[in-house]
This record gives sequence, C-alpha cells and structure tokens, in this order.
Amino acid sequence: MGAAQQAGVPRQCLRRSDLHAPFRGVRVPADSAPTELWELCRAYRSLMPPGALFSHGTAARLLELPLPARVTADPVIDVAVIAPARAPRMRGVRGHLLNAPPRTRTLRGLPVPSPPEVWCQLGIVLGVDELVIVGDALSRRTDPLADPHELQEAVDGAGFRPGVRRLRQAIELIRARTDSPMESRLRLAIVRAGLPEPMVNYVIAGPARTYHLDLAYPHCRLAVEYDGDHHRTDRDQYRLDIDRLWQIEAQGWRVIRINSSHLADGAREALRRIRAALPSN
Repeated sequence: MGAAQQAGVPRQCLRRSDLHAPFRGVRVPADSAPTELWELCRAYRSLMPPGALFSHGTAARLLELPLPARVTADPVIDVAVIAPARAPRMRGVRGHLLNAPPRTRTLRGLPVPSPPEVWCQLGIVLGVDELVIVGDALSRRTDPLADPHELQEAVDGAGFRPGVRRLRQAIELIRARTDSPMESRLRLAIVRAGLPEPMVNYVIAGPARTYHLDLAYPHCRLAVEYDGDHHRTDRDQYRLDIDRLWQIEAQGWRVIRINSSHLADGAREALRRIRAALPSN
C-alpha cells in the first residue's frame, strides 16, 4: 500500500470494495484474487526483502513434491530470510530464519531453495516415511531433481537443525529411480515387515524392448507391480499393461499386481501375497 501511495494513488482508492488484500500492503482486483499457491506467492513477492525466498512446505508444493494433505492444504505460505534479518510476521505468512544462505533456484520467477535444501527443511514437518517418499520423488527415474548423493551431502551438512534425526533415518531408506509415491509406500511396508528389500525398477530384456519392473526379486524371478487408478481408467494404458505383463511373464517371471486396496491396514494383503510368493529359504 505504501508503494501505491508514493505513486500518487489516493488512500480511499486502496479501500475500494472491488480490491482484495491477500496480504497487508498488497491489493489486487477482487475478481482476480489469488486462489492457487503460485498466484498467492506472486502476490506476496513484492513484499519480500532481498535474499528472502519461499521455503519449507511452500517450496515443496511449488516443486510439486508428493506431500501429505495437512501440508498441501495449508493456507499459510512459508517465507525464509537469512540471519540477521528478521523473519516476516503477518497474517497468511509463516516466517523462518536461516543461519546461512542456501543454494537457490527460481521457479516461474519465485525464489526457492535447492531441492536438497527443501527436503532438509521438511524434516520439521514430515515423518520418516513421508521424508523417504519425498526423497524418492526427488531422485525419481524420470526428470530427477536431485540424487541420493546430493541428499546425503545435505544431511551431512545439516548439523543440529530441527528434524535432523528424522532426516538421518530417512536417507538410509531412499532409493533412486522410483516411479511413484505408492511404490515407495509399498517398498517401505515390505521392508518394515522384515521381508527382503526388492530392487527398484529392475530392467529385464524382452524380444523387442526392455521392461522396468516396479519392484523385483531377480533371484526368484518375482515382480511386484503397483497399479494406480490410471492403469484402470486410461484405455491406452490398460492395453499397454496387458501386453507388457504378458511379455514379462513370457520371460519366466511371476507378477504380483498390487493396488491401493491392498495397502490398507498396514498393507496386510500386499504383504500376504508377497510373503506367499517368496521362496521359504
């Protein structure tokens, strides 16, 4: 608002009913009030001092990382500044103070920390399994944003920051080249049940092409495939799945197909099927 008044805009004009104030000192037309996170952050951008950046859960959402609903539904945005600056305090903003400037990147004109730093910041927000799922997503097979080595370096440099104990537990469980959060949840359930850890995205050769198995036990030619809803609702995907699974089985592999219902009640049904298919010795 101060900038508008300095530009000669009368105070009464800034109080018009057709204007919306997403933050103190920011006015936008009421019919274009920000509703998406990107729009909300852009509205606040003009208030940010030099060196400030969007951080923690807000940065993770801007990076489109898989987060629990309590984070994605948070109406407050996270903004960090570097000491000795003072963390912002106003309605709709959660201020954070960083001891040193992190590596940063820009997303659609918005400053955020590097993905490994964002992952470390989530240590105060997420549990261990949730951190593993985000770490897997960062080091995913397609278009990865980081790799486990970079995440390990970030944890090694985390010192005694809040949440570091959970980060150290999670880094041991992160695996590169994953394809979906549900695959990560399934793998964690398998490990927590005391079953052998399967390999992630194991590659087998077919007669005309190679195939990636979600989770695999190569020693006994057992594949565990997670079927998300798109495998059922997308007609083309459904047809591809039929041919793909036929080719995998034609190579002598047994395929166990798992869906979300099998992950209920601590993944009891998924674990029962996998345990029954694994050799006893």
